[in-house]
Amino acid sequence: MLTRSGPDDFRSFMSTFCTGVTVITAVGRDGRPHGLTCTSLASVTVRPPTLMVCLDVRSGTLAAVRDSGRFAVNLLHEGGRRAAEVFSSAVPDRFERIPWCLGKTGQLWLMEDAFAVAECRVAEAVAVGDHVAVFGEVVNVEQRDHIPLLYGMRRFASWENPVTAAEPVP
Repeated sequence: MLTRSGPDDFRSFMSTFCTGVTVITAVGRDGRPHGLTCTSLASVTVRPPTLMVCLDVRSGTLAAVRDSGRFAVNLLHEGGRRAAEVFSSAVPDRFERIPWCLGKTGQLWLMEDAFAVAECRVAEAVAVGDHVAVFGEVVNVEQRDHIPLLYGMRRFASWENPVTAAEPVP
């Protein structure tokens, strides 16, 4: 076994953790939409419903989240790979390439690529290294049945035979 502990080693380690793919969106002070692909999402508590996303301190999306005090978490479905790639790139016209609409509380929903969206109010933000952990109290959820887009081992995937909640787990 090889023991290492540098940033590249940590990045390699985390790449083996498979997760769902989200796009975090927010409206900036200037009224412009901002968004980025994010796999750093965690459920924090059910009462009140709160989640956490981790955003780079240099991110324009983080600035929009801080300015507005609100954001949306778009859970991408298996057909949302293009949206994931667009929002992980540096292209300036992301919201012209991917269809979106406003959710019930005015947050940005990627309506064709996300099967679910959680609209959030910022409850707290904590700087940790070169990222900020943003805790969002969920104020509205919209959801449709769909198979989630997954990411791990530096590639996209989806379940071939997803188990529904109604099916018993052996």
